[in-house]
Amino acid sequence: MAFTIDRPHIRGRAPRRLWRGTAAALTAALLGTVGAVLPAGPAHAAGPGQLVYISNAGAGSVSAVDPATGSTVATIDVGSAPTGMALTPDGSQAWVANGASDSVSVIDTATNSVAATVAVGRTPQSVAISPDGGRAYVVHTDSPAGVDVIDTSSLVVTATIAADGFPDILGLSPDGGRLYVGHFSSRTVSVIDTMSNTVTATVPVGNAAGLAVSPDGAHVYVADYNENRLSVIDTATATVTATVPVGGLPQNVAVAPDGRLVYVANRGGNSVSVMDTATNTVVATVPTGAGTSGVLADPDGTRVYATNTFVNTMSVIDTATLTVTATVPTGSRPWGLAMGKAVPPAVTALAPDRGPTTGGTTVTLTGSHLTGTTAVTFDGTPATDVTVVNDTTVTATAPAHTPGTVGVSLTAKGRTVNAGTYTYQLPAPVITAVAPAKGPAAGGTAVTITGTGFTGATAVAFGGVPAASFTVRSDTEITATSPAATTAGPADVTVTTPAGAGTTSPADRYTYTRDTTKLTAAPLLLSLTPGQLNITLNLSATLTDTTTGKPISGATVKFAVGTTTVCSATTNAAGIATCAGPCPVVTVLLHLGYTATYNGTPALEPATATAGLIRAG
Repeated sequence: MAFTIDRPHIRGRAPRRLWRGTAAALTAALLGTVGAVLPAGPAHAAGPGQLVYISNAGAGSVSAVDPATGSTVATIDVGSAPTGMALTPDGSQAWVANGASDSVSVIDTATNSVAATVAVGRTPQSVAISPDGGRAYVVHTDSPAGVDVIDTSSLVVTATIAADGFPDILGLSPDGGRLYVGHFSSRTVSVIDTMSNTVTATVPVGNAAGLAVSPDGAHVYVADYNENRLSVIDTATATVTATVPVGGLPQNVAVAPDGRLVYVANRGGNSVSVMDTATNTVVATVPTGAGTSGVLADPDGTRVYATNTFVNTMSVIDTATLTVTATVPTGSRPWGLAMGKAVPPAVTALAPDRGPTTGGTTVTLTGSHLTGTTAVTFDGTPATDVTVVNDTTVTATAPAHTPGTVGVSLTAKGRTVNAGTYTYQLPAPVITAVAPAKGPAAGGTAVTITGTGFTGATAVAFGGVPAASFTVRSDTEITATSPAATTAGPADVTVTTPAGAGTTSPADRYTYTRDTTKLTAAPLLLSLTPGQLNITLNLSATLTDTTTGKPISGATVKFAVGTTTVCSATTNAAGIATCAGPCPVVTVLLHLGYTATYNGTPALEPATATAGLIRAG
């Protein structure tokens, strides 16, 4: 008894006689694996909106499944017996071939509803979308066989490319310049130039039931259904360079995003074969479910999805362990699979954008689609403590680096993007001691400052006032001359370098003390006449800063005889205050002396002096 692939929508001549055996043997082989379906398990997290679309050939519908939860978020009714599917590059539409309706349904992925239905040739099987999203290619197997070219904007078939030999699978080169069509009956793959819509080469293979193009366009992998093998076509020479044994009745093919592995759905083997493209050898066979027909590699590289036609499930395979981690219920007879391209991560801000050369700064990167971040690097050096806070925020600890501005990169879901720049600076200075810790407000004290990070110092200040001078002795020592202060009291000493001024602390405290002062008043010789009531006194005094030995100018000195204020004066550049004022003769005779008083300032201590009033005659 002869059997064909289980596609009820194939009408007319039933051309596929594929696998010889007995019905009982086939049934036992297929149903015997149903009990091996694994229970649902944890799945990798998916990016927002990254749904898996599954065509249910037996239900005339498409299931939209959230791979993170395994839940079906929408079931979309399409045409009869849907099979092959493809998403537009922007992910806004899913195109599905309705094999028994001679049409293609266009699904709006934003609303998960059919936005349009396009009539095509008889028994359409597979769909491919050009990289620019402008054209859809639909292969149909019957009366006559060929490939319809559809303008995706107008939804009009603009050309039909003849293709005999029961074509039912196709794929595009990454640049969209070549279309590869697998023919089951004629056991060939046609190479079509998409500019001219003409066949440029024909490559002999086996019964082509599945086909996938490598991400770099260098190879096409073809599932040879009856031969239980995978043909590897070199696209440069359009020749088969290797044939690799896989599982029973290989149906569809998917290539990992990085091109290193190929996944083959084995319909008769109830499994997925995993082939290493470097060696063209099968490195693993993953048991799935009965009648594994479709296979899809998640664009983020973490998972592979496989439809199990005879048990109405989808297996989720973890690519790290090559094991099934979840089994998701689907509609009747699931076959085709499609998923939007992973949205690349984007970093829009990095803060802070600078830090010490010693590293250790926690940097926050903000942007979009950051879930799945696995690494952050600073000039190629990995950051530590990389933490995904949410889809828009990642934190990382900057590693040590030499001074300068470097590029920062972020890697998420296998994609590395520029995250901005980060400037490494020498560590901010830290002061641990100042000696002496006090000095006069007049300044001029030689102060030794010790600490760290002094190399390259550009300024030293006492309470915000620049030092009179400073010398950087080493990275740990500076000598500075204290500036004059307008007031006595504590002042923070700061050192400024290209890394900043650091933070203040009690260790950098320098205390200004008030300068001592001295007033010197000269005796005054005076002459009194009988009957005189008042006398004009010409008084003077000299004010000196005894801390510095310099005269004090601009200071107010008050002169008094007893309790009687005679006059006040301001010291000149020599520190001398002079003034004249009347005083009662009686007061002069009672005291025979005068007092000069300076009240002081926040920076200078007060001072007083007395001198005699000497009567002549």
